[in-house]
Amino acid sequence: MIGSRNLSRQFSRSAVVQAIASAGPISRASLSKQIGLSKQTVSEIVSDLENEGWITETGRTTGHVGRTATTYKLVPDAAFVCGVDLGGTKVRTAIIDLTCTVVAELTESTDAQGGIEVARQIGRLCRKTAANAGVDWSKVMFATVGVPGVPDQKSGSVRMAPNIGKIGDMDFAGALENELGFAVQVENDVNLAAIGEQWSGCASEVDNMAFVSLGTGIGAGIIVGGQIIRGAMGAAGELGFLPFGADPFEPGSLKTGALERQAGSFGMINRYAQLAGKEVQVKDLFDLAVAGDEHANTVLDETARLVARLIATIGAVVDPSMVVLGGSIGQRHELQKRIEVALAACFPNPINIKRSALGDHAALVGGAAVGLAHLHHTIFAAGLNNVEIDLPQLSAPAWRGIA
Repeated sequence: MIGSRNLSRQFSRSAVVQAIASAGPISRASLSKQIGLSKQTVSEIVSDLENEGWITETGRTTGHVGRTATTYKLVPDAAFVCGVDLGGTKVRTAIIDLTCTVVAELTESTDAQGGIEVARQIGRLCRKTAANAGVDWSKVMFATVGVPGVPDQKSGSVRMAPNIGKIGDMDFAGALENELGFAVQVENDVNLAAIGEQWSGCASEVDNMAFVSLGTGIGAGIIVGGQIIRGAMGAAGELGFLPFGADPFEPGSLKTGALERQAGSFGMINRYAQLAGKEVQVKDLFDLAVAGDEHANTVLDETARLVARLIATIGAVVDPSMVVLGGSIGQRHELQKRIEVALAACFPNPINIKRSALGDHAALVGGAAVGLAHLHHTIFAAGLNNVEIDLPQLSAPAWRGIA
């Protein structure tokens, strides 16, 4: 009976905090009405939260007939999380407060030595980011690190990450925790991008969607029923290995992936060289296509058809209502219309295709969502796994409106 009361109390505590986070400043009476708890229960929880330093009074209600009431909001600097987006060339870090506000961000080139040196770099950069915002490091409680590969939850290593050396041969997650001094969740960066777009991007109104990243590599983060799909080994969404594009039975397709060999940036560069007899960079391909270059337009048309087949494959398997295109190639508007035309020609069901609203910050936003949900679970719901955390959207205006 005591355990049951404690469980109920944790659910109620979590509900009160989420209501304050979403609707604050808010009074006790309004909290009671909004979440369906008795005024006495709400008052007790609010008093506890205020005494613990998680919420504070903001003033009193105005514009109402009768007595005024004290209103409350979360204390923004009561706790923080780190979001990290680790790429082959750059690493980004951000510090996010309890009210889902980004307070600082830094970017620098990824340490070419890889392995433990990258873990040390992330530790140093996170601490520097916090210091730049005047954040006491003791208040930073969790980090989510997005990686361009498949995290192994047992060994802590990161598989299929060829652009960052040595992290597949070590306990990378453990090294990060040693450097930061608290718990770390390592997650595939495209999965985080999907979570970011659903939380605070262009897919916030849908529960079934896919984020398709097109660049040097090709991958997808797939959300079904509001949940990210990881698969048995964490490799769900490695769509660069779909068996079309290049010959899937060639040895090279086991390493890079048949589709990625053809539709990734190097495949596009190689195809243009075949047609035009010269090599250009991917960004130049788009400029040439706009200028009317026949060969560049052929490359974009062929790439769009391959991506349309990729999206049709996702559509046939999980039936998403939206596909968000990201990555250095996926965000280019020159591709979107071509993909839409090709998809309509090869797949009968409509799929809404959009370009990322968060751009190259999508994975960082997703990391913030995962970190803040973990924080709320740990602090306010005593780690109860069956408590659903509904966070307000991230406050980082400079990251939005890119597409």
